[in-house]
Amino acid sequence: MTLLEEARKQLSQIVKNSGWPDNETVSIVSARDLAPEEAIGRPDRDDYPLLTGKEVMMEARFRDGIGQAFTDQAGRFTGSIGEVLQMPLDTNFRRAVFVATLNAVMRSLGQVAATVHCKDKEPAMCAKQLPEYIKTRYKQPKIAFIGLQPGLIQALADAAFELRVTDLNPDNIGQIRCGVRIESAVQNVENARWADIVLSTGSVLVNDTYRELEQGKPIIYYGVTAAGLAKMFDLPRICFCGR
Repeated sequence: MTLLEEARKQLSQIVKNSGWPDNETVSIVSARDLAPEEAIGRPDRDDYPLLTGKEVMMEARFRDGIGQAFTDQAGRFTGSIGEVLQMPLDTNFRRAVFVATLNAVMRSLGQVAATVHCKDKEPAMCAKQLPEYIKTRYKQPKIAFIGLQPGLIQALADAAFELRVTDLNPDNIGQIRCGVRIESAVQNVENARWADIVLSTGSVLVNDTYRELEQGKPIIYYGVTAAGLAKMFDLPRICFCGR
């Protein structure tokens, strides 16, 4: 059973325990791809993936909860919570709908926080907190960084951490970003073995590549995507300025 399949099983039990019928009319989940400004506002730099058009933010709303998830497959979905629980998890779009919904449901129950991406000046504020967080817990480790999150990478590079960064976007591979050469995601296994710790986008939980990172090193997920899954499976997660 995959992580998302186990999560679906647990989410189904959460819904049942909450007394929500699968077809309850107020239990409608809406997911849509957000425009860049909706998702991240006007940050201090223009090279975030949400602004370059290579990824979109999926947003789900369930009762008073809002949950988001990154995905490379844009689309829209509206249906009941029961339909989400029955949806095949066979594409990045469907997995993103499920993960965003999971985040929204757990947010509505008060079980998780920071399920909505930070905006405007907040991404820079988040990045400033990361080096001290790492130093306090791991001293000066070698870091395998998964996903091109330029603010966080720049902060770590400025703090003289030894970094290897991978990304899925072919436009970035081989390029120097934030003083670091970006490698292909095919290097994830090797880099995770090389590193002392792994900092990873929660997107690997959506596209089902997270197992590549499990090389016996601490893995810390960053961002909103991993909110519900991190809580459900006790996975370390940072999201200093998420809403």
